[in-house]
Amino acid sequence: MKISTPYIPREYLALKINYCKKGLAKLPEVSLSTRKIHGEKVTACIFESHVYKSDSKNGAELFQTAKKRMSLISELTKLEGIWYSQFNCPVPEDYQPHKVVRQINTGYNGLVNINKQYFDSLKNDANPNHRDKKFHVFNGICYRSNIERNIAAYYTEQGIPFKYEPEVWIAGLNKPIYPDFVAFYRELDLCKFHEHFGLMDKASYLREAEIKYNDYSNAGLVPGLDILFTYDISGMPFDIRSLGPAINLSIYNSMLLPYE
Repeated sequence: MKISTPYIPREYLALKINYCKKGLAKLPEVSLSTRKIHGEKVTACIFESHVYKSDSKNGAELFQTAKKRMSLISELTKLEGIWYSQFNCPVPEDYQPHKVVRQINTGYNGLVNINKQYFDSLKNDANPNHRDKKFHVFNGICYRSNIERNIAAYYTEQGIPFKYEPEVWIAGLNKPIYPDFVAFYRELDLCKFHEHFGLMDKASYLREAEIKYNDYSNAGLVPGLDILFTYDISGMPFDIRSLGPAINLSIYNSMLLPYE
């Protein structure tokens, strides 16, 4: 069952389109074709008027390049279709992909860039606590609540890689914390943390939320920029449609920062 809608906020959509365009501009123009070479029908890679078998030394690398091109072209076609169905104007070129340097104070290891290398180092679903309370399954992972499951589905549908409750070390603590989500935005080579707070009308939960907020701030993470907080309150339940604008604002603010 689809949880979200195809809607992608304007700035983030423009950034994703320009990411695909920039990626295509960097890749050699390689195409694939089925050819007969020495009487054998093979997949051939065509590059600068030369033909290479896809399983040859040069052909294997060109084959991977061709696959990347096809993937980016497919994604770009889809994203531009969404853009022109919503906005009667060209895609703005202001929102260009680039590396944004943001750091987390891990304590023992000092300041660490929260980039792809950091994201890849995080183990998915690492929290050993309260596993018996996680019943809401999505893509083989059990989530603590249906709302967390819906958030995971949203990230998945938007093509945003994430880790659920990974082990994270931060300065000032003698044990790791387990953020609900750490998402990776390839367009900026940047991770963003996401904590969802439920039961916010209960005093004990409010105290826990305040502690987490302070811990993240002490580690150098800026709320609304490096970390998103979403909430569930009696009489005002969390609506998954509110996550897109929150991500968009965070992405927009990140694009205004100095970068490599």
